[in-house]
Amino acid sequence: MFKKILIANRGEIACRVIKTARRMGIATVAVYSDADARAPFVQMADEAVHIGPSPASESYLVADKIIAACKATGAEAVHPGYGFLSERTSFAEALAKENIAFIGPPVNAIAAMGDKIESKKLAKEAGVNVVPGFVGEIRDTEHAVEISNEIGYPVMMKASAGGGGKGMRLAYDEKDVREGFEATKREGLNSFGDDRVFIEKFILNPRHIEIQILGDQHGNILYLNERECSIQRRHQKVVEEAPSPFVTPKMRQAMGEQCVALARAVGYYSAGTVELIVSGADPTGESFYFLEMNTRLQVEHPVTEAITGIDLVEQMIRVAAGEKLEMTQDDIKIDGWAIENRVYAEDPYRGFLPSTGRLVRYRTPVPAWTGDERGVDGVRVDAGVEEGGEVSIFYDPMIAKLVTWGKTRDEAADLQVAALDRFEIEGLGHNIDFVSAIMQHPRFRSGELTTGFIAEEYPEGFHGADTSEDVTQALAAIAGFMASAEADRARRTDGQLGDRLDPPAKWQVTIGGASHKVKIGRKHIKVDGEKVDIALEYTPGDRLVVAEIDDSELAVKVAKTRTGWRMTTRGRIHDVRVLPWHVAPLASHMIEKIPPDLSKFLICPMPGLLVALHVGEGDKVEAGQPLATVEAMKMENILRAEKAGVVKSVNAAQGDSLAVDAVILEME
Repeated sequence: MFKKILIANRGEIACRVIKTARRMGIATVAVYSDADARAPFVQMADEAVHIGPSPASESYLVADKIIAACKATGAEAVHPGYGFLSERTSFAEALAKENIAFIGPPVNAIAAMGDKIESKKLAKEAGVNVVPGFVGEIRDTEHAVEISNEIGYPVMMKASAGGGGKGMRLAYDEKDVREGFEATKREGLNSFGDDRVFIEKFILNPRHIEIQILGDQHGNILYLNERECSIQRRHQKVVEEAPSPFVTPKMRQAMGEQCVALARAVGYYSAGTVELIVSGADPTGESFYFLEMNTRLQVEHPVTEAITGIDLVEQMIRVAAGEKLEMTQDDIKIDGWAIENRVYAEDPYRGFLPSTGRLVRYRTPVPAWTGDERGVDGVRVDAGVEEGGEVSIFYDPMIAKLVTWGKTRDEAADLQVAALDRFEIEGLGHNIDFVSAIMQHPRFRSGELTTGFIAEEYPEGFHGADTSEDVTQALAAIAGFMASAEADRARRTDGQLGDRLDPPAKWQVTIGGASHKVKIGRKHIKVDGEKVDIALEYTPGDRLVVAEIDDSELAVKVAKTRTGWRMTTRGRIHDVRVLPWHVAPLASHMIEKIPPDLSKFLICPMPGLLVALHVGEGDKVEAGQPLATVEAMKMENILRAEKAGVVKSVNAAQGDSLAVDAVILEME
């Protein structure tokens, strides 16, 4: 077994590998860029080596720097995590030349399966169903249009070396191909150093199901069941679960055996994942097609660990050291249900725009994961951040992964909702409300999932989860109780004129435009005359209130505002106004502030790089016309005109780094 390994990665996955290695008695080495100098994974490792500036192209993607760090520290092996160099054959070959073990599959398997075009050819030769498409070299945009017309719309354009949702464009017609082909090439080149693109038929109502593979260097290959990853946004997975509510035992065996055969054809060992696209319209489950094989650990691997009890990182290390797998296919069982939500630094209320910045406050529902595959009481948090740290523009915007395990799917989903309510994140936007809304959504609970779930269920964007009458009533009671507590503290302030008065006990609480009368008694709270069975504690200044209601808990994040509170729970933000009964009637006389008209400005919606400016001063534009392209988190975002007009002035130039809300241009 290795005595020391180096983790050629950062953030959450670096912390994850370090914890398993530590449990195995293996020393660890971290490598870090300027942006990560104070990151938790750097402090956690036994040794740390600085490898360059913040951009990944100058640090984490430079193989020579990582190999030099191995030599300087005496690391015998490298775990690449996911992303960065994890699927680069040149990196694995360079390590082999230096007699440093690669904790991953053999080079030939990475080469065969890591390239989307070549892997599809190989899968086809092996008799595996593949999606209809063009896997040759595409010369230019006109050639891409010709191919797309032959295949039939809609089609998907993908960067050959792509992954993680980057370098992908869906085209419903020729116009989309013309607009998206060059952008797909650029994203592939910028993110992966490869601008080749392939085009395939896009299957409507598809489910994204993947099979976890694990093999050793002695010819043993197993499948560790499936994961359902259909809920995606911009082809980036948001929710993953294991097992899939769609897959039957017969289907699981057919998929698993086919994926094992494919892995065996390339002499695969270590952990890997075969991704399949499955027609949700076919109840037989026989309509599944090979998409690609990820020759690395997946972000969502914890859900497989939770239902099998197998530490995949440990198995990768043991396999790389030459050990045989100790389990057989018959040993692989399914125990319970696990769901993972990715907590991202993005604002779902503003079209999911990236939201970088400092974590002013960061509290998790349970302590960070320490080794139990199911966490604490079925709740597991895998993260690589800490309070006071920064989510940088240079890397993926994931803050944490929340994994819950239950005996049933509903139990795991209920745990997700409760745990998400206890997350406290301040300083930047995040998607906690959004994933909580998904967990509560009737369609999610039914298991009727497709990759179009988010687009179909939130066509006008996300505005918060629906709130039940019971939750509204509880929020009104909590708001009234907090108002009384605040007033009670205020009346005890020293130096006030007159006698101390009892704090108000009658409040008007307005939530979502509807007003409720709340009366605080000595032993009870009434909302609109109805007694509410609720128990809670609140001290002015608390940011999280946990109320017990009818033998269940409701956790509410609270932030004081001028006239009440901003209360967040169950996937929705509520701006709550609280006024004493004798003051409330006067509120109707307040003048409403009208926000300024900003429609004539093109405002940058996120921090990013202006990679293209499509118009100039004096140009006439039509509604929907592309005006500028901003790159953020390695994704290109086209900003379009909301209405027709003439460009009055341009305030930014191509290549400028823009802050959020920066004015790019003004229209007349």
